[in-house]
Amino acid sequence: MKKESLPELQKLGARIKAIRLSKGYTSHETFAIKNNFNRTQYFRYEHGEDLRFSTLAKIISAFEMTYSEFFSEGFE
Repeated sequence: MKKESLPELQKLGARIKAIRLSKGYTSHETFAIKNNFNRTQYFRYEHGEDLRFSTLAKIISAFEMTYSEFFSEGFE
């Protein structure tokens, strides 16, 4: 049985995916490998699975963004 994700985590996952795509990574696997994330776990983050703040910080850093830039869209 699949765990239900909180709406906030769904928004977070959608934002992560949108930024990845805007950075030119059409594959989550390519992004994960290049930035030393576990491919399967990174896929789960994009689909609303809970993640630690330290992991989110690493993702934002890999996107070469500030926290303000990252949270500037998608969380209305």
